[in-house]
Amino acid sequence: MGRPLEGIKVVEASMWAFVPVAGAILSDMGAEVIKVEPTSGDPIRGLRSVPGATGAEKMELSWECYNRGKKSVTLDLKSSEGQAVLMRLLDDADVFLTNFLPRARLAMNIDEKTLRARFPKLIYAFGSAVGHRGPEGDKGGYDAISYWARGGIASALTEPDAEYPVSPAGPAHGDTLSGSMLAGGICAAIAKRAMTGEASTVEVSLLNAAMWSMQRGIAQTMMDGTDNFPRPPRGRPNNVLSYNYRTSDGRFLSLCMLQQDKYWAKLMHLVGRPELADDPRYVDAKARGRNVEACLNEVTTIFAARTLAEWREILKQQDGQWDVVQHIGELHGDVQVQANEYLQTVRTTVGVDIPVVSVPMQFDGKPLPAGQSPDVGAHSDEVLAAAGLSEDEIIDLKVKGVVF
Repeated sequence: MGRPLEGIKVVEASMWAFVPVAGAILSDMGAEVIKVEPTSGDPIRGLRSVPGATGAEKMELSWECYNRGKKSVTLDLKSSEGQAVLMRLLDDADVFLTNFLPRARLAMNIDEKTLRARFPKLIYAFGSAVGHRGPEGDKGGYDAISYWARGGIASALTEPDAEYPVSPAGPAHGDTLSGSMLAGGICAAIAKRAMTGEASTVEVSLLNAAMWSMQRGIAQTMMDGTDNFPRPPRGRPNNVLSYNYRTSDGRFLSLCMLQQDKYWAKLMHLVGRPELADDPRYVDAKARGRNVEACLNEVTTIFAARTLAEWREILKQQDGQWDVVQHIGELHGDVQVQANEYLQTVRTTVGVDIPVVSVPMQFDGKPLPAGQSPDVGAHSDEVLAAAGLSEDEIIDLKVKGVVF
């Protein structure tokens, strides 16, 4: 069965992670994604953090994850020759995807106005740090600052007495989420053009993406006139059945039973404390709220008495919502991860098999297959020939250093 974007051509001129993530999703969906890199390659390649097949060479997992399935062409877009070749690539393209800053796009003649005049049916998509309008519209950024810090997430997760703000959960945490949103916007633009004939310009900023994830708290702070989302004091949850509890072997269970009165009595019987079900101090949500410290101590003691493995079996016997606080290194063994094929294996160009996460969208009950990330300029000859350049023209561009 074909993938949903087969027949769509995307030309991507971007670096690092945010916008390349969008290109990777479009590639997994079946689009032909031609990544235009500088002759030195996308700088994210240079991080080289993981040994390759021989141990002597290294590869970068961020590059491998966010550029899978693409074709690599090297072009010097600062030169008129490189820009002319890019125009050839865009002649039959559906989408142009970039994260170059506005001033760089203008200098390279790849700004929206210039390309829209030449290619009226081209979908123009770009990622920005904080949005292209306003006094900081030309400001660069990364997810650690524009998404995580400026977007309010770090502050919201940091305890008031902490020495430093909480750091992002891992590399490209905000980039992957923001890039997913950009890919979704591009898909909507493709559908719109198919229905109306009108080509759109699509933008996602790291700041706006962070605000989307924080919108409930933003709305409340604006209405309350506060500068941070209100959190209950440590150790005083609003609902003792929506809290994290330590087990006897040092692991944690996360409960999220928002309809607490629906689950309280049955849970107390199941854990061997039936007397708490009808205790007037805890009989309903209001009573538990009035006696939250005592109730929390009771529930904390209950969960601290058994191991995580024991609690897994016990909690399966009731309908309230819960789960294990897993380490990321445990996810590959998760039965649901395995059953739904949320992980795949891809052979890299340095001969190493690496695990990659399937894109979150599945079609017809199956994950979309991920492809191999390319070496620098691996497809230059193939792609340029397909764009109509002769062998002599390609050689001439290589001699001039326009193509690697």
